[in-house]
Amino acid sequence: MNKIIRIAVDGPSGAGKSTIARKVAKKLGIEYVDTGAMYRAVAYKMTSEGIGPEEGERIEAVLKDTVIDFDQGVITVDGTEVESKIRTPEISEAASIYSALPPVRASLVQAQREIGHRKSVIMDGRDIGTNVFPDAQYKFYLTATAEERADRRYKELVERGQEVVYEEILEDIRQRDHNDMTRVLNPLRKAEDAIEVDSTHMSIDEVVDFIYDRVV
Repeated sequence: MNKIIRIAVDGPSGAGKSTIARKVAKKLGIEYVDTGAMYRAVAYKMTSEGIGPEEGERIEAVLKDTVIDFDQGVITVDGTEVESKIRTPEISEAASIYSALPPVRASLVQAQREIGHRKSVIMDGRDIGTNVFPDAQYKFYLTATAEERADRRYKELVERGQEVVYEEILEDIRQRDHNDMTRVLNPLRKAEDAIEVDSTHMSIDEVVDFIYDRVV
């Protein structure tokens, strides 16, 4: 890319945002920043250290000494790779809770903005186009039915060898949708100038091409 651009991809959990954004980044030759993974990483560290969401001062103190980064697309916390550890249903649920906390959001949003002003990026999350980068040149809202998202997550976890129940995953997704859309601080919503993409009946490549064609 000849100029710095910022692409925001927002949407509910399980809509395929990370997979799509990563492929679009590769096709465009720009940096992919998995913001959802950053919030999961915070949740992982807090739960690992036994710090509850109600312990605001402890959370702020830990965040100041926590380094969350990406090494060729793989997320690390304080230099240790945690990719597989943050993809469990438990961490998913915890991330939805911790991500609603002002200290957590302030710390990570600052980090995300710094990255996006240094180089061209595509970021996915819940509030990239509405809060992190309201000035992003390209905004997309990627969604799919709760049933379709649950089915995708179920198949993904089964392929990883985990024993899971579809109905529990569906309920988890519905609960996270509710949490994300009703939280007081920067709730999940479609930016007024975002293009909505319903991927329920679309393949990954079709969504990637759809976004790519509107950027180039």
